[in-house]
Amino acid sequence: MKFRLLQARLPTDLVRSEERASFAEKLNVPLEDVVPWDLIEGADANAIVDGVDAVLVGGSGEFGVTDGAPWLPAFFDALGTIADSGFPMFASCFGFQGLVVAYGGTVITDPEGSEVGSYELAVTEHGAADPLFSRLPTAFTAQEGHKDRAITLPTGLKHLVRSERCPYQAVRVEGRPVWATQFHPELSGAENAQRFGRYFDLYKSVFGEELARRKLESMRPSVESNELLLHFRDFLAERS
Repeated sequence: MKFRLLQARLPTDLVRSEERASFAEKLNVPLEDVVPWDLIEGADANAIVDGVDAVLVGGSGEFGVTDGAPWLPAFFDALGTIADSGFPMFASCFGFQGLVVAYGGTVITDPEGSEVGSYELAVTEHGAADPLFSRLPTAFTAQEGHKDRAITLPTGLKHLVRSERCPYQAVRVEGRPVWATQFHPELSGAENAQRFGRYFDLYKSVFGEELARRKLESMRPSVESNELLLHFRDFLAERS
């Protein structure tokens, strides 16, 4: 089983390779079966799905869905086309926000509402009936790292997970094997701490150094949410 990983990261960003390795580990597949795609160079839905069994979307480093980058419209179009076709997809963080925008929802930049670290989330009624999220406990820990968040969900996306600080944490495209999470199921607490360290200067500018260090020191394990990608892989295997 091969996976296409859509990434919006500069070539100099060390997280680029670390993110790929994290997805491969949580899917329990060889690294070579997670095939990267550079979104900054463009996005074509037909080329993205060619030769793979599913699409993954990762985070974005210094980019955001609200920043007006010239390659973003092609990214939104490709996400919408792939999801509408019913091709399997699992998107996290930036990918979650991109899917919300692609379907007509609203995402805002909200530094004061940022979630960075390990947070407690809750499964919704729809999530409890979902083939992936029903395998989680009703409350679980997950890794976060975002300052953008969805404030409205469009028709066609089922709301699966919430938190007090950020209500929309996971969705599924209704009737299709397409899921997206605001949180990072591909990251353990240790991996989130490592990524936080990579972007520490950026977080320091948002939170101040003292709060940034407290957030870094507060990371904790997220065993249940780290199993989501394995559940996704198993779901695909059972369908084939």
